[in-house]
Amino acid sequence: MPVSDHLEGQKRVYAVWARIYDKIYQRLLAGPQREAVEAACACGPDILEIGVGTGLTLAYFTPESRVLGADLSLDMLKVANRKVASQKLTHVRGLMVMDACRLGFAAERFDAVTAQFVITLVPDAELALAEMDRVLKPGGEIVISSRLVDDGGPFAAVWTALAPLARAVGWSSDFKVSRLTGWAARTGRYETVHIGSGYFKVVRLRKLASARLSAAEA
Repeated sequence: MPVSDHLEGQKRVYAVWARIYDKIYQRLLAGPQREAVEAACACGPDILEIGVGTGLTLAYFTPESRVLGADLSLDMLKVANRKVASQKLTHVRGLMVMDACRLGFAAERFDAVTAQFVITLVPDAELALAEMDRVLKPGGEIVISSRLVDDGGPFAAVWTALAPLARAVGWSSDFKVSRLTGWAARTGRYETVHIGSGYFKVVRLRKLASARLSAAEA
């Protein structure tokens, strides 16, 4: 399936999910989402949240934060915008429709980049990670929370078998932790500082303070 078709399919799925997402996921995801937000806030005030969706996480950021949110789904962002207005979330400086693989921000713009329950669904996770790397300041962190499978775990084969069904409803079941840590190691610019446990995991990748993008990458 071409990438453009994949993205259009995701938009259709999330147009439906936007109506019911909060009712299903607000309590279920609160733990890892709060953990991810806390880690991001510890890095500094300028934070980008990729896949902000309906804005479930936005109230968790500190008042001192300056948060920008991006998501592929306009329908979900409409819900998030209503939250920002009704809850007076003044630390949220903007919400915009944007592809995680084509971020419209300058290089080294943010102290932290979070991607919550989205990295497993983008057409090219490594390209999305490269974009996060581009916009992240040295010393900052990419903070990812998602349903991630332990390599070699007892149910790894089961989750792989269920992957097509999961994708059909806008989810993922077989994305392995090593895909993130392996990318970090290959760049030579990141260290893995945390891998959570449990069904939903938080993974933190810290960009080395000495890491600088080349002119071509910027």
